[in-house]
Amino acid sequence: MPRLIEEKMLNLLRQNKISKWFSGIGQEAISVGVAANLENEDYLLPMHRNLGVFTTRGVPLYPLFCQLFGKSDGFTGGRDRSFHFGTTEHRIFGMISHLAATMPVADGIALAQKLNGTNRVAVSFCGDGGTSEGDFHEALNLAGVWKLPVIFVIENNGYGLSTPVSEQYACENLADRAAGYGLHGMIVDGNNYFEVSEAVKKARTLAIGGKPVLIEAKTFRMRGHEEASGTFYVEDKEFEKWKPKDPIHRFEEWLRSQDMVDDKSLLAFREELTSQFEPILKKALKAEEPVFDESHERNRAGLVPFSVSEKNGQDSGSSEKRMVDAIQLAHRQAFDEDESFILMGQDVAEYGGVFKVSEGFVERYGKERIRNTPIIESGAIGAAIGLAIEGFKPVVEMQFADFITCGFNQIVNNLTKGRYRWMPEMNITIRAPHGGGVGAGPFHSQTPEAWFMGLPGLRVIVPSSVQDAQDMLYTALYDPNPVLFFEHKKLYRSVKEITPDRCRFTDLSRAKVVRQGRDATIITFGYGVHWAREIADQFAKDNVEIEILDLRSLAPLDLKSIRKTVGNTGKVLLLEEASEIMGPMSEISAYISEHCFDLLDAPVIRCSSIHTPIPFSKELEKGYMADYRLKEKLEKLLRY
Repeated sequence: MPRLIEEKMLNLLRQNKISKWFSGIGQEAISVGVAANLENEDYLLPMHRNLGVFTTRGVPLYPLFCQLFGKSDGFTGGRDRSFHFGTTEHRIFGMISHLAATMPVADGIALAQKLNGTNRVAVSFCGDGGTSEGDFHEALNLAGVWKLPVIFVIENNGYGLSTPVSEQYACENLADRAAGYGLHGMIVDGNNYFEVSEAVKKARTLAIGGKPVLIEAKTFRMRGHEEASGTFYVEDKEFEKWKPKDPIHRFEEWLRSQDMVDDKSLLAFREELTSQFEPILKKALKAEEPVFDESHERNRAGLVPFSVSEKNGQDSGSSEKRMVDAIQLAHRQAFDEDESFILMGQDVAEYGGVFKVSEGFVERYGKERIRNTPIIESGAIGAAIGLAIEGFKPVVEMQFADFITCGFNQIVNNLTKGRYRWMPEMNITIRAPHGGGVGAGPFHSQTPEAWFMGLPGLRVIVPSSVQDAQDMLYTALYDPNPVLFFEHKKLYRSVKEITPDRCRFTDLSRAKVVRQGRDATIITFGYGVHWAREIADQFAKDNVEIEILDLRSLAPLDLKSIRKTVGNTGKVLLLEEASEIMGPMSEISAYISEHCFDLLDAPVIRCSSIHTPIPFSKELEKGYMADYRLKEKLEKLLRY
């Protein structure tokens, strides 16, 4: 079936009725052999050349064809191309263009099966080229350490686009890498359906028993990486060598050898299969094209509405807390209420995390829910996506916010684009201790919030107070949207408040006026709120009243509150710890200039840290930080 469909697709490509095609001709035995030998509840994570996964798993052909044609009835509604989609109904998690990115997701799905005791597996495909990616190694390592029921299938077709395997890796076989990660390695003839089938059956048994498996299926790509790239870089003798090994040809020869078919019955069978899908193909070609509706597109990409109705019962008193205590409380309350919460990260278990946020959690919740990971930021976030797709509520702690760069691809491309493309809601919270002022230098002091503000479908939260840290984190943990929750390291133990001993839901999208004034407004967030309070106290001695708006949320921004505070005073200073180029206040400055110009009595002034890496020396760091020039900037604003 996949071969016949693809032959039709290649004809349509020549007629310019589809824009692109990634051929799986010559590799069908792998897709079909894997999918046909799994249970329906096992998860599959395919790649470009795995049409046979979809046909074997019984994905309806009409939406499948519409997806391949970019029609509105496709699985992504024209928002993503070809096989860049999944379907939870058929237990398929879709690929993205970034190779190996779904392999850590398979770990998370497999962990969900292990925790639920389902005796199901996750099977993730990749090509030989993808095995050089970091996510490949992080996924294999995590699978081995956690003994996950997962199978990784490498379709080694000899080339990463045009680069031969001799220029991609130095080991004799890619399956040799399995031993180094504690996996069972297999090498199979990827053009032999029966050999693939037997390997998958064995691998499934091993994986369920706690031994993840790496299968290297040796095959050959008979066409280009995609049709436009051609095959000029492959010598003719390679095609001659592999042509008799074509999996369809070999399977037909076996059928003949068993006296099960002859040429006439094979032809009839092909015609029967073609008659099954050809009318559906024609219908899909005539299906409606997507129609742009800006409101619909924004809603599809944006945040899922989240009700913050109370569910917490009676208060149980109040006590003085530090910010670190409030963050611990939010975890404890949520983890006590809902066993689907899982905390993952480096040193979060017995050690309690480097800032001791999870101290005592292993004793309270056990090692299954409080999980140390290797040093794999990308792998941990990918695994969280897999857990979330299976209904868990994972929390990932970045040891320092600076290290989130190592997980950038998972956040930007796998997570935040997910719901816009095809995914269900993703309840994932990523906690990131950020900020300077502690003499930690360029790699442990950054404030990277602005890097993520432009990602639709992601919340970016930065609390400044103990109460907000407590309630905003608790709410974030239940929010069905992915949340980046930044916690300022310097505030962990330097601020104290008396707060209720029970967390409450709060509106994560609302800013808060923390000080009212008439002469000027400081708009800020996080540690900047404390700088703003200090400078406001100084100016109050001269009867200058400064209003302070704590943004609390950087994505989405509370634009109504911003406009209101601009109107209250007519003078605005934008204060941020980030450096002056493209920090969060750049976007807010643009908004005020475009939408609040009529309310201004003075130019918008920004006060930021300087445009250098944050230095280690306390004296250099002092001059770097925004508060070093805050008084000067505020005086300049007030002179207008």
